[in-house]
Amino acid sequence: MNEEIRKLKEALSVSPDNQYLQQLIIDALIKSAQWDELQAECLNLIAKEPQNNKAKLGLAQSYFGKKNFSTAAVVLEELLNQDLNNINALILMCRVSMEENNTHEAVETYKKIKQLKPDYVDPALDVKLLTQQSKQPERLDDTSFSDRIESEMFGKKEQVTFKDVGGMDYEKEQISLKIIHPLKHADLYKSYGKKIGGGILFYGPPGCGKTFLAKATAGEIDSQFISVGIDEILDMYIGQSEKKLNLIFEKARAMSPCVLFFDEIDALGANRNDLRSSAGRNLINQFLAELDGVGSNNEGILVVGATNAPWHLDSAFRRPGRFDRLIFVQPPVLESRVEIFKLALSGKPIEKIDYPTLGKLTDGFSGADINGCIDVAVEDKLQEAIKNGIPTALQMKDLTNAIKKVKPSTKEWFQTAKNYAMYANDSGIYDEILTYLKLK
Repeated sequence: MNEEIRKLKEALSVSPDNQYLQQLIIDALIKSAQWDELQAECLNLIAKEPQNNKAKLGLAQSYFGKKNFSTAAVVLEELLNQDLNNINALILMCRVSMEENNTHEAVETYKKIKQLKPDYVDPALDVKLLTQQSKQPERLDDTSFSDRIESEMFGKKEQVTFKDVGGMDYEKEQISLKIIHPLKHADLYKSYGKKIGGGILFYGPPGCGKTFLAKATAGEIDSQFISVGIDEILDMYIGQSEKKLNLIFEKARAMSPCVLFFDEIDALGANRNDLRSSAGRNLINQFLAELDGVGSNNEGILVVGATNAPWHLDSAFRRPGRFDRLIFVQPPVLESRVEIFKLALSGKPIEKIDYPTLGKLTDGFSGADINGCIDVAVEDKLQEAIKNGIPTALQMKDLTNAIKKVKPSTKEWFQTAKNYAMYANDSGIYDEILTYLKLK
């Protein structure tokens, strides 16, 4: 503790209710970057005076100094809810947004600061933010933008079909019910009032074929496959992300039947209760409206989402008419693992391969893990061929040795999924995980 702070605390001990001295101590602790002591001091003051906003601002500064930016933001939001024009809270919130790489929020906050205090100058923020303010967002109604989106995402038909997907019979049947059978038996489905399309959400461990299955669905019906990445949607400017999402859905409607695929959909549809930014909530609301086909017709569009973390997805997405069919894409069973080995080794030089044994040795492996084993075996063979100058075929021992080197990537996922399935499963949506783990 430096001498200035010691003297201030001595003075405060004589006059414990002196708010001026309290503020001087907080300012001195901030100046000397004594974040732990600042935090303790502010928490002590808040315990005595719950409405002490100066102490709350100091507490937010202590979290900021300790690089706990999310907690700092929570404290600052409470202050700004009470006073939207709290200039010091706005300045610190602007810095928090910059540290969290939320440039758009930082720019908007900085604009408000300059409106409230036109003579405010912060060289560091000026350099980072004023350059962002000078940039103009790309107009979404420009022909060039529309053409770029179409050339990069649309106009492609997948060549793979269900025959190229090893196993996964249950998943294939659920997809068939949604879009393949309705196309082949249109009159029958119409008589029951069933429309073509809808929403399916694939969830499960990474590498188990969720994306590949979606591509095969498009190939099975000879339709467009539109894969939407996060980078095609998210935009730093307010309203732009929603416009992009709307444009993608409109183009999909214009070329139905088609499969519209959103990978890692939890990044676009996170739980709204976990979001501080109104921009994120607006995007989710737009997504829900597009799924409902508000003012439009979504018939013929199969919207497929894939996620490794369904528990992070907003529950509104699971409402009937949206992603009402959740399909657990589990690690391949024995027969599927055998089929994956056969498909993956097709066209490669092989000799004396015992596929059933390979399937038994890879219990718990994902499809990606199996392909990883084959890659390891091929690399070992290539090294051997380069060294000896004689290429030889892949043999059983090469693959068994490779399997020993690769660890199944699904175990970590199941550790997390098990907790959600056991303790956050009131609606029973994760019962399939419990069944797979033989806990139900």
